[in-house]
Amino acid sequence: MKEFLLVFRADYKSMPKTSPEQMQANTQKWMNWIAGIAAQNKLADRGNRLESTGQVVKSDGVISDGPYAEIKESIMGYTLINAESIEEAAALCKDCPILLFGGNVEVREISKL
Repeated sequence: MKEFLLVFRADYKSMPKTSPEQMQANTQKWMNWIAGIAAQNKLADRGNRLESTGQVVKSDGVISDGPYAEIKESIMGYTLINAESIEEAAALCKDCPILLFGGNVEVREISKL
């Protein structure tokens, strides 16, 4: 079994404003999706959401605010899963709730050192 990183990307600015009830319903969709992966014994780490702000450390030692403003999509969170292949890992993402908001999931195999 291989380990894969799922990177959830979306445009923070285009995310719909939601009521507390809608936020709770969206959270429940995420919990159900993650629970489905866990039920298949393929969840390695649930991961977490990321804040929209951060800093970027460059090779010349300069530290600036990030993520880059010119990039429309931001990394919103991540999850680690186990799968036999990248195709299986990608198939597990077809029902990811981020897709309902125009976002996407980047699937990357983790290379062990």
